[in-house]
Amino acid sequence: MRALSPLDSVFLLMEHRRQPMHVAGLQLFTPPAGAGSDFVRELVEQMRTYQTPSPPYSQRPVFRGRWYWREDEQFDLDHHLRHLALPQPGRIRELLAMTSHLHGSLMDRSRPLWETNVIEGLHDGRFAMYSKVHHAMFDGVAAMREARKSLDENPDQREMPPPWARPRLRRDRSDQALSLASSPLDALVKSLSVNYRMLPGLAQGVKDLLRKSRHDVSDATPYQAPPTMFNVRISSSRRVAAQSYSLSRIRKIGKTCGATVNDVALAMCAGALREYLLAHEALPEQPLIAMVPVSVRAADGPEGGNQIAVILANLATQLSDPAQRLATIVASTHRAKERMSKMSALEQMAYATAALGPMALTSVIGLDRIRPAFNIVISNVPGPTQPLYLNGARLDESYPVSIPIDGQALNITLTSYCDQIAFGFTGCRRAVPSMQRLLDFTERALSELETACGC
Repeated sequence: MRALSPLDSVFLLMEHRRQPMHVAGLQLFTPPAGAGSDFVRELVEQMRTYQTPSPPYSQRPVFRGRWYWREDEQFDLDHHLRHLALPQPGRIRELLAMTSHLHGSLMDRSRPLWETNVIEGLHDGRFAMYSKVHHAMFDGVAAMREARKSLDENPDQREMPPPWARPRLRRDRSDQALSLASSPLDALVKSLSVNYRMLPGLAQGVKDLLRKSRHDVSDATPYQAPPTMFNVRISSSRRVAAQSYSLSRIRKIGKTCGATVNDVALAMCAGALREYLLAHEALPEQPLIAMVPVSVRAADGPEGGNQIAVILANLATQLSDPAQRLATIVASTHRAKERMSKMSALEQMAYATAALGPMALTSVIGLDRIRPAFNIVISNVPGPTQPLYLNGARLDESYPVSIPIDGQALNITLTSYCDQIAFGFTGCRRAVPSMQRLLDFTERALSELETACGC
């Protein structure tokens, strides 16, 4: 058995029926030229030939005073790999409705915590793949790497193994320091060493938690966010909406206004959220605060688990001018990144734990309705820059599907692919009504930024 890290364990501890803690991806493919009507069936049958998964796909969680991964001795691939078909007329609307339903269901903890659903029946001849993994297994960057493994830049490549059949990289020794301890004394020494290295980050996190934000709008701290309609208890039902936008349009705005792609994307989200809240007569006078996960995963680091830090960003939703809103976001993210740059990766993760740790308690007792730690999570996960193929089928679009939780009824996750950036909105169906309107508001926010910046 292999012990989970404290951060990985949190995602198991937070999970309950209304709050599944898995992340997912929705991919749309065009079959290769000349493919017959049985292409998807043959693809699924080929995937079924890989009956023996590699860890962590072969492991299920068990609790023995703390959480561990243990090999599933009764692994059943048919439980994890499913072949589905859309109802007619097979539009994107039906695909998103099916995705919403699949995303709202808990995974069985007596089995490995992943599923792959191959979906055919789209009216334009394409097919889709909806795959989900528990957040205890992978963070966003690691999940993106996993999805990439079953694809190839060569359109002529065939017989490609699925992610669960790929050989795993050897885990870094430091990633499993405690599980490799040779004795209780050795474990204690290594534990103290890790904790000592985390102390500066923990101290800074507690400091930011206790201090009040200054009048400087760029200074975003935990629990300065106003309560909104998103910061409520959620139901178990989900709604998923998604749309892609041109990266070249976003880069042009960033170049003109001195902003990063992520800053412009945050400004698009801010503009969309402002319009959505105005439409519901629910826009607070204070700006919304976004929690933005930041990967601290090394390129050659361990493949699984979670290695993330966070920054808080002022979204300036109280401002009607898109250019001023973007400028405030740029100043806020720059200040947060500057603070993070003074910490090691381990200190950054410790900072996030200390600064946002009380959220677990405040969400349980319902204080998010009065004073949330932040208003919304907005993640941006970089994706492939070249076209990819699955047994010759071209990957056309790739959308992230993420996790709403109590106190955070809406999640926005972004993923880039070639010259597109996909916005995935995942929300509680009850708490976030008419969520699909956010797609129109996001497009409008992009156009307004172009006009304001003279692009």
